[in-house]
Amino acid sequence: MVFNLVKFLAISLVVTGAIALILIASQRAGRLSGKGGLDFNGPLSAAGAPAQPQESLALRDGFAMQLRAYDSGRGDAPLLVLVHGSGWHGLQFDPLARRLSARADVLVPDLRGHGEKPGVRGDLAYIGQLEDDLADLIKARRKPGQKVILGGHSSGGGLVVRFAGGPHGGMLDGAVLLAPFLKHNAPTTRPSSGGWAQPLTRRLIGLSMLNAARIRALNHLTVIQFNMPQAVLDGPLGDTATTAYSYRLNASYAPRGDYLADVAALPPFLLVAGRADEAFDAARYQPTMQPVTDKGRYLLVPDIGHLAIVDAPETAQAIEGFLNAF
Repeated sequence: MVFNLVKFLAISLVVTGAIALILIASQRAGRLSGKGGLDFNGPLSAAGAPAQPQESLALRDGFAMQLRAYDSGRGDAPLLVLVHGSGWHGLQFDPLARRLSARADVLVPDLRGHGEKPGVRGDLAYIGQLEDDLADLIKARRKPGQKVILGGHSSGGGLVVRFAGGPHGGMLDGAVLLAPFLKHNAPTTRPSSGGWAQPLTRRLIGLSMLNAARIRALNHLTVIQFNMPQAVLDGPLGDTATTAYSYRLNASYAPRGDYLADVAALPPFLLVAGRADEAFDAARYQPTMQPVTDKGRYLLVPDIGHLAIVDAPETAQAIEGFLNAF
């Protein structure tokens, strides 16, 4: 009987692995049109403006994280770390960070896999490495007794939620979520994030099956592409754009499967989104999140889209008010 059970399990494992491999092999990354998706006019208009110079910070594995630092010059200011959204880099926060530096010491990193010096563009070494990187950054730059607020836009906001629910969540005193990505199946997410994200669904399913069996050898494969406008790719910052993610980077950049458990772990937070968001249904954030946490403040800004929310005056004003509590 024991032999038959072992035989059954072995056959089941082989069949499952074969199905997973077929799913993975059946889909490959292709070329996207560059049309539709998100409005990059704001980021493009800022491309020629002088930005805060970057510096580097060596992380635990020796990777040189690129970041911009905006010092408040105040001894009692909190530390605010701002995390960019998918496909882009920390430059998107330059105007906002300059303004907020009157109230906080602001750090804006380019996440591993992104920006001018990505390491391996669109990839990293293991699931969870982005959280470890942010923890290293906070440990290296936090002053004794300084309060820590972690903020992020879009997938960066999703990473903030993931961080709160992970092993380093205790480092946070507050969070700022700008139109955050909660999960592909969350009520807040529009189909394909409004045309921006193009997942390779069969590949994702196959790799998820292998990872459930602790087989991670193929986690470097591309599982999602971004419909980056051709005007961005042909522009002065085109070589800093990241148009696809591996399975392990994509998994690292979003809350876990039980995303509401990560939401429930958030410290006091501010959520700001535009009512005209192309990627997410802003009106559904509070009904989705409030049942699991009463720590949030919610602000929906009329007539503002997904990328434009970062530079909306209402966003800066709301964050300034939130920072006053720290």
